[in-house]
Amino acid sequence: MTKSYSRYVCQQCGRVSASYMGKCPQCGSFNSMAEELVQEEAPAKSPNASRGLTGRSAPRRINDVAIDPEPRMVVPISEFSRVLGGGIVPGSIVLIGGDPGIGKSTLMLQMALEMAKSQRVLYVSGEESERQIKMRADRLLEAGGKLPDNLYLVTETNLSTILDHNREIRPALLIVDSIQTVYLPELDSSAGSVSQVRETSSQLRELAKSSGVSVFVIGHVTKEGVIAGPRVLEHIVDTVLYLEGDRFQAYRLLRSVKNRFGATAEVGVFEMRERGLVEITNPSEAFLAERMVNAPGSAIAVSMEGTRPLLVEVQGLTSPAQFGNARRTPNGVDYNRLLMLAAVLTRRLGFKLGEQDIFVNVVGGMKIDEPAADLAITAAITSSMKDVSVRADAVLIGEVGLAGELRLPGQMPVRLREAQKLGFKVAIVPRRLHKAEPWPENIQIIEVRSIYQALDAAFSAEPKGSPKSKESA
Repeated sequence: MTKSYSRYVCQQCGRVSASYMGKCPQCGSFNSMAEELVQEEAPAKSPNASRGLTGRSAPRRINDVAIDPEPRMVVPISEFSRVLGGGIVPGSIVLIGGDPGIGKSTLMLQMALEMAKSQRVLYVSGEESERQIKMRADRLLEAGGKLPDNLYLVTETNLSTILDHNREIRPALLIVDSIQTVYLPELDSSAGSVSQVRETSSQLRELAKSSGVSVFVIGHVTKEGVIAGPRVLEHIVDTVLYLEGDRFQAYRLLRSVKNRFGATAEVGVFEMRERGLVEITNPSEAFLAERMVNAPGSAIAVSMEGTRPLLVEVQGLTSPAQFGNARRTPNGVDYNRLLMLAAVLTRRLGFKLGEQDIFVNVVGGMKIDEPAADLAITAAITSSMKDVSVRADAVLIGEVGLAGELRLPGQMPVRLREAQKLGFKVAIVPRRLHKAEPWPENIQIIEVRSIYQALDAAFSAEPKGSPKSKESA
């Protein structure tokens, strides 16, 4: 006999409650508890009712498992291929999130147009009609370009119908835009609810693993910038990508936060133009193109994004506080990290930053999370405070400690080679304790121990020492 009952599920974290609550006790979200009707049915006896990737399984010894090296599908967009780890793995499922209007659908359609030249691609949209998608595809094509015949479009939100289309067309690549619009008719909850997102994504994963089709799923994000729906959605998929950037700036960053087939924290850089997203093969040069040389409050940091070093300009500005407490306004750096660095400058160097508003900006819409940019941030703030410019041919790399000491970040030779390639002559870095790997040639290395020594070298016109390296006592 079928039993039905109501329950309340948080649409942010998936917590289940028997009664309605205005605030979710697990994630703290307000008015996120939605009512769902649950019907318990007796398990079906048919063979098709079995769940799992194949419906049957048998344990095998690890030595008996055969590995057939299956090559990845080549993605003609090199920046996209880099973030994926070298191409699309057959049978994988990839989740792409980002703010509304950031370019998720544009990027997916560009990839579909390129992949359809050699593979059969099915593009499923729950938000746009086939006519709207074709209009955008015509705009993305180059002058004289032709739409590929292997790209199939359909507007559908019923997952059962989508799976029927997939069995009929048998594509190598399936794109679903977006997972919040897809629903299963067996569930009484509305599309986008926790139960719908969890079940639809699970069935798409089973489709990818059992049939070998590669699935790309677009997901909406919340106001906090995370994928909307239960956190289990990110655990189901193989790869999670975020398309970041300011809607009013040209640059877009495709960042990998989870990848079972490649490096995490890898970044691909694109520029939004009239004909869609154009990949930037040398992002460091693009970020520094409009830099004002010898301007106070500017310093160059070298950040590692996955396996790629990126040179970015960090800008700092101090201004006398006008109303009570001084403000700390970061853009592209962590707020708490800025508070810590301001406290170190106040305590260790005697700067009266408690009376100054501090603004820090990373040019180009980049977000720097690693501590290797600490030295560049402190140099930019100090430069604005003293109204003295940092050496234009110098990069600053190092983590700042609470005692004012500097610590060496990882992958220093890679960072220094990138700086040397872009024409920088001097690198101010923390002193090495173990000189296992030699520094790169053709760039002067100034090794310092404290933030005081680093800033003294950064504001010197011509630091003394040998043309190769100098160590400050």
